[in-house]
Amino acid sequence: MLSQDNPKLPPPCHLICPGLISYSVAWEWQQSLVQQRRNCPELTDVLILLEHPPVYTLGQGATLDFLKFDPSQNEYELYRVERGGEVTYHCPGQLVGYPILNLRRYQQDLHWYLRQLEEVLLQVLDVYGLDGERYPGLTGVWLEGRKIAAMGIKVSRWITMHGFALNVCPDLVGFHRIVPCGISDKSVGSLAEFIPGITIDEVLPQVAAAFTKVFGVELICYSS
Repeated sequence: MLSQDNPKLPPPCHLICPGLISYSVAWEWQQSLVQQRRNCPELTDVLILLEHPPVYTLGQGATLDFLKFDPSQNEYELYRVERGGEVTYHCPGQLVGYPILNLRRYQQDLHWYLRQLEEVLLQVLDVYGLDGERYPGLTGVWLEGRKIAAMGIKVSRWITMHGFALNVCPDLVGFHRIVPCGISDKSVGSLAEFIPGITIDEVLPQVAAAFTKVFGVELICYSS
């Protein structure tokens, strides 16, 4: 039993790192985890860090005007999902984070939550001596004018899903087929443009460590 002089122990959060997973599988996985926690809010929070094969996703209210290809031709894998935001692109070399958190344990404030996700990635950039930025009125993280990380979330009964995508060392060509996040006047960038040779394996532990600090949790490696 904790004494009154000891601080409260940080809440546990399962860390799952499955590697390269198809978007559809990860999406169904998130939906299942969220439903479980809607039914039983006491379940432990989860942070999934992974990569996806090339895929485009649209937020629930996103317009097709930001696609530079005909979606009816099915040349590229494309999903419309529950998150907010416009179109984005996932591919290998991009580290995607899906926090499944009960915000009742933190703050029941979606703006606060988005700023916390941004802070995680700003702290990661700081590890490498890079000065990331926020832009007022926009969600995400920028580095020397290039968008380095995008975010889109869905919250149901204060349980979160979807999350963030950090461009570590992806092939950025896929972004040329869209107007990323509906922002036409700012380009997309990657950490590899500033730190040649950087890898997902190197950055993933830094993201986990920053998440631990920003959200005040204890990450526990978990095999799904």
